[in-house]
Amino acid sequence: MFRDWLLCDFHIHTRLSDGELPLDEVIDLYGTKGFDAISITDHVLDSKTVEERQRRGEPLGAIKKEEFQAYLRLLWKETQRAWKEYKMLVLPGVELTNNWKKYHILAIDIKEYIDPTLAVEEIVYQIHAQNAIAVACHPHHKATEGKQEFIHLWEEHERYATLFDAWEVANRDDLFNVIGLKRFNYIANSDFHARRHVYSWKTLIRAEKNPEAIKAAIRENREVAIYLFREKKPS
Repeated sequence: MFRDWLLCDFHIHTRLSDGELPLDEVIDLYGTKGFDAISITDHVLDSKTVEERQRRGEPLGAIKKEEFQAYLRLLWKETQRAWKEYKMLVLPGVELTNNWKKYHILAIDIKEYIDPTLAVEEIVYQIHAQNAIAVACHPHHKATEGKQEFIHLWEEHERYATLFDAWEVANRDDLFNVIGLKRFNYIANSDFHARRHVYSWKTLIRAEKNPEAIKAAIRENREVAIYLFREKKPS
């Protein structure tokens, strides 16, 4: 579709956490839309939020620590199918979700469990120790949802400026101009939870279609662009 550019989305949720669609349907949706690389990033929750939801009898909406390796095995299985059927890369990921300290961090190409209760610096250290990518997701106020509750990363952005491999400059239908003004490394993602969310901001990367080349492109942030993916209108 974009010649030597790869169409990518690195922030996607499935029914394994709080998304509406099962994993296989998400893979098929993105595959049939012509995507080159995606990351499935279901939630992993901090321990206090887990305790609070369990106490209230609420759905957890996240991957439990004891389920994490089974989650990775499911992703690895779908990774093989996605490549065979669509020539689409699937990078295993999670959204490390700390609702008490008000930050959410994407870990892309993750291999082992990381505790979201940890401090930001320790989380990013552990992501990098796995040769994975750390992304500050939806870091600023979202116009489409009013006040952004999870604002810690932006409030401390001078402290974290170069800690992350990239910051989300766009999330679903929102643009965070402040990320561009600060000239931070950036990517754009859908924060996919429902089928309609596939039509949203995405990342274009000029790189070879393999995980290491894509991760290097995000880190270097040289041939990276954002793209508003929309449904084709009937002629």
